Amino acid sequence: MTAAQFDIPRDWTFKNSAVAAAFDRHVREQLPWYDLATGAVAHVARHYIPERGRVYDLGASTGNIGNAIAATLDARRAQLVSVEASPEMAAQYAGPQAGRLVVGDIREIEFEPFDLAVAFLTLMFVPVVDRRALLDRLRRALRPGGAIVVFDKTEASRGYAATVVWRLALAGKLAAGVAADDIVAKELSLGGVQRPVDPALFGNEALEFFRFGEFAGWLIEAPYAISEAEPLRI
Repeated sequence: MTAAQFDIPRDWTFKNSAVAAAFDRHVREQLPWYDLATGAVAHVARHYIPERGRVYDLGASTGNIGNAIAATLDARRAQLVSVEASPEMAAQYAGPQAGRLVVGDIREIEFEPFDLAVAFLTLMFVPVVDRRALLDRLRRALRPGGAIVVFDKTEASRGYAATVVWRLALAGKLAAGVAADDIVAKELSLGGVQRPVDPALFGNEALEFFRFGEFAGWLIEAPYAISEAEPLRI
């Protein structure tokens, strides 16, 4: 075992006390750019959080995104609602105390009108069949001028370039000190559990603002007004 100090389950799950307890260290081993990406998301988020606004952190894990935007939330007296499906992960939650933690499935909760939603490494664990409906519901609850930020793993590109990009991720993990056996075990454990996203899901207006290999971040802005007679397009 590596410094993460837990056995990688055969079928990856966050509903595992050992995984949850070691998550913060493990994710930084497996994704060496994790903190850089977190900072990029926090920078984008700061531009869309208004005075007394409402922010959703979807798939909050231990509170990484909430902590990254805590100063902005405090300065603007904004409300943070963190949603985490795994009770084991929720037990490790250490986000801003002023926020509210909801233990539940983001496909099932009722979204109140909000100004910003962040899905950080979350959609790839949502079943493909449910992703469009989830984004539709988010768009309907998004206030004019607000935004949805998605950061996730994308489907592989074609040809030799796909091999090059995949090896970039492997090289980054090895450079971070992850044992080769653990890299292979983690990749195999994700089979059927993690499904990369197709960026076409977000529509042509989504702005890609970050990329490292197969992982990218998108900014989806709300129109300033939506006609009830006009169908939503994503």
